Amino acid sequence: MAQVKHHYFYVLLCADNTFYAGYTTNLERRLAEHNSGKGAKYTRLKKRRPAKMIHHEVFETKSEAMQKEYAFKQLTRLKKETYLADN
Repeated sequence: MAQVKHHYFYVLLCADNTFYAGYTTNLERRLAEHNSGKGAKYTRLKKRRPAKMIHHEVFETKSEAMQKEYAFKQLTRLKKETYLADN
């Protein structure tokens, strides 16, 4: 039986109090990558680590998860905070 692959949109709260939004199929591995300095260029900066996973959503397709990531990144800081508080 084939394993169902989940697609996640996630948000990290970085040590410098900024948000990082991303896409992954494995939340634990991705957070470890970010905190080891091997993740995205944004989280490689020492001042941004450690990062804490504060939100994630599950989608059936990569496309849906990435659309959510893109939409989140278009929001202002205030709207991001409101979205995270409401979800």
